[in-house]
Amino acid sequence: MNIFVQFYKSLFSPKDIALFRHQGIGKTILYVFLLTLLSVLPTVFYSGAGIMNGFNAIDETIDNQLPNFEIKNGQLYTDEKAPVTISKDDFTIIVDSTGAVDPSVLTESGNTIALLTNEVYIRAEGQEQTYPYSMLSGGTISKSDLSEFLASAESLMPIIIPLIGIVIYIFAAAIRFIEISILALAGLLIKKALAKKLEYRQLWRMSAYSITLPTIFFAIMSALQTTVQNGAIINWLVSLIILLLAIREVPAHNPK
Repeated sequence: MNIFVQFYKSLFSPKDIALFRHQGIGKTILYVFLLTLLSVLPTVFYSGAGIMNGFNAIDETIDNQLPNFEIKNGQLYTDEKAPVTISKDDFTIIVDSTGAVDPSVLTESGNTIALLTNEVYIRAEGQEQTYPYSMLSGGTISKSDLSEFLASAESLMPIIIPLIGIVIYIFAAAIRFIEISILALAGLLIKKALAKKLEYRQLWRMSAYSITLPTIFFAIMSALQTTVQNGAIINWLVSLIILLLAIREVPAHNPK
């Protein structure tokens, strides 16, 4: 049976899922990779769009709002007499060559990049890092240098975003295989309770197709950027129910 026909039937037919237990393991693994690809497409799309939008916003902010500065001999120099704070959505940029901003105060802030007198302070997703300008080893960085660097980085986005997509896909595929393996273990208990003659490898194949419906559902929700409450519980529950219905379709084992 064509793999796309299998995909269609796996959405609603436990009887067909039961029949797939006899097919080769290679075709099942290929199906899992296809299903994983479909599930990560929304994530990859929105991640790529978010990165591009972030670069564009930062680039625009630097060009239009950031004051001229120069980092030389391990110190920040500007013409400003007071700290400059720029807020963009949930991101804040601070430029302070006066020494008025205390880094300890920034620990309560959100996502922040602060160019301070002798160091750059970065806070992202609750993680903090500081890098002294002395790491430049006598080099000089100005606003124009930063703009050119961002422009160069942005030109690499057609390469960087696909690489990020590949990493996301590989990670998601690994999670998917673990999920199927755990579901097949649960299938061992179900088949014993229902007195069905099934081996683990057959249950693994059936489990791979049983996750189709919840996987596609959550992919659609992701594409719509809609959060599903208790999504993990719903995912496991629906997968188990479909696997249960598929196991019931297997002829009973009647030992003589």
